[in-house]
Amino acid sequence: MITASGLGSGLDIEGLVSQLVAAERQAPELRLNREESRLQATLSGFGQLKSALSSFQSASTALGTSSLYRGMQASSSNSSSVSASVNSSAAAGSYDIEVSQLATRHSLASVGFADRDSTPLGTGSLTIRFGTTSYDSGTDSYTGFSQNSERGTLNLTIDSSNNTLQGISDAINEADAGVRASVVNDGSGYRLLLSSDFTGAENSLEIVVSDDDGNDSDTSGLSRLAFNSAATNLEQTAAAADALFTVNGLSISSAENQVRDTLDGVTLNLAAETDAPVAVTVERNLGAIEAGVQGFVTRFNELQGTLTALAGYNAASGQGGVLQGDFTVSAVENRIKSLLRNSADSATGSFQRLSEVGITTQSDGTLALDSEQLQSALEDDLDGVISLFAAFGQTSSDQFTVLGNSDATGVGEFAVNITQAATRGVMSGASVLPDFIGANDVTIDADNDSFSISIDGVDLGAITLTQGSYDTGELLAAEIQTRINSAASAQSSSLGVTVAYSSASSSLSITSNSYGSNSSVQITALDTNTAADLGISAGPGTDGVDMVGTINGEVATASGLVLTAGAGTSADGLSLEIDAGVIGSLGTVSFGRGIFDQLGDVLDDYLEADGLLDNRSSSLEDRIDRIGDQRIDLERRLEGIEARYRSQFGSLDILLAQLQTTSDFLTQQLASLPGPAGQSDS
Repeated sequence: MITASGLGSGLDIEGLVSQLVAAERQAPELRLNREESRLQATLSGFGQLKSALSSFQSASTALGTSSLYRGMQASSSNSSSVSASVNSSAAAGSYDIEVSQLATRHSLASVGFADRDSTPLGTGSLTIRFGTTSYDSGTDSYTGFSQNSERGTLNLTIDSSNNTLQGISDAINEADAGVRASVVNDGSGYRLLLSSDFTGAENSLEIVVSDDDGNDSDTSGLSRLAFNSAATNLEQTAAAADALFTVNGLSISSAENQVRDTLDGVTLNLAAETDAPVAVTVERNLGAIEAGVQGFVTRFNELQGTLTALAGYNAASGQGGVLQGDFTVSAVENRIKSLLRNSADSATGSFQRLSEVGITTQSDGTLALDSEQLQSALEDDLDGVISLFAAFGQTSSDQFTVLGNSDATGVGEFAVNITQAATRGVMSGASVLPDFIGANDVTIDADNDSFSISIDGVDLGAITLTQGSYDTGELLAAEIQTRINSAASAQSSSLGVTVAYSSASSSLSITSNSYGSNSSVQITALDTNTAADLGISAGPGTDGVDMVGTINGEVATASGLVLTAGAGTSADGLSLEIDAGVIGSLGTVSFGRGIFDQLGDVLDDYLEADGLLDNRSSSLEDRIDRIGDQRIDLERRLEGIEARYRSQFGSLDILLAQLQTTSDFLTQQLASLPGPAGQSDS
């Protein structure tokens, strides 16, 4: 059925209903729109505040970490010849470096051959060792070789599958034992080039051949690759040499051009021989600290600008920011400024306030940095600046150092006492080794060259020793240590051992490099004669024991050489690294929290998930969602109002139509009545 309202009466009922419903909608919809717009603006304001606080937090967190202030830097007057890098353990100092010789690697070349792939060189085996060679290339005089106990030995079988130049080169490279091989054509033929991966005189190459033709030193067969005291059939193209240099006039040699052990915490990079001393200066990286402080000041001022825009009042426009008068913004601003304005009670140095190191507050609320005052403070009392800025622990003894702390670590001075030192797991061998006098060597062969071992509970699998004759206990110990530490499982798990030979007991010992109850050495399998020849027996060794100690008289937790205060104690989370073997009262550690460390905790409270800002934002989002619900309710109410109006106007339309019909009827009746009113003209 089609309904057209107003047809009976002629009234524009559709227009009237629409206008009346629109009038009913106008006020509540305007109120909801205004409220939603205000809430959206407030929510956006909190988003801007959170972003500004996050940037500010990054700058303040950097200053709250004490490692920033321990950074060192090195400079060189001639970095193309000598440069340097440092770590935090480096000590400040100035050094004059003169380089007279760079470290070089040993390189050898074979005679020329007609081709690289088809001409057989012979069969047998190659044994390549690293060590110090006494060799004069001018006279071709080879008078001695002393093996480097820190390097392994490469044994290669050369047979019909690999006895060409290219085959031998590939076999050497695939062994990845510290020797590099290549085949080159020098114009007269193909030559095998061999070089050590390691520089230094102690890393020259000795090549011993066991030639299947029965002669290991002649110039035919595989013995053409020999380079040892019996035969020098390879040409020495470059001698292995140590770097020779002086530090402040003191003569020093190094197997590498990257020298790590001469100056604590300093790596010298020798790149060229020098004509004059090169000045290397090691000093605190005060520039990084200044940059960090300047970054903080900049981020604070940006935050201040954001706070002013969001919560301030613009007199020119007569408008306030979207967060003006908001209690959360006021709380954030007041707490931050209070921290920056107040003194750091736990600071142990000569500075208690930021203004004393050049950070001052301006009349507009922003910060300014006096770089000269900061520089002076850093130079005069670096520890004082650190204690003003950061979480800082200072020990009274060099027998232990502070590694870290937790948010719960209390401020104060804590005594440190060790009642039991941590020890390492060890496997002690039986006294079966010879005295290594005369011909009393140890021979490693197929019956005693392997064993399986577990270190700190990690199975390293089978360890295979280099077969050969070992004429000192130290060489034998070095071979075992090298093979264990180079095992893939040891390297992937950062495990290691120290193997030592005792001449007093004619025995070997294998000691884990870690400390504590998790430190252990266990032999899980042996070759036929390993126990009898080397004194190594299957079974567990003696496990390490944990350190036992207290911090502030409260029992602490030990892991290796690290002692950590337990949860709920006064020094909660304070961790200390204790020197190996020390026992007794070690002194005290003073721990304080600087201004930026405290500021970091405050900002965490605001910015963390479910923190103050997240809660406010969630509350605003909930209120915006409720406005959506209110819009739905309004539409439903307006639908009811519209229906009521339509019903009422429909009834009115019917009534008016009835009245019109009655009027028309009465008009007709009146017109038909007799008398003057009803007379006809006819």
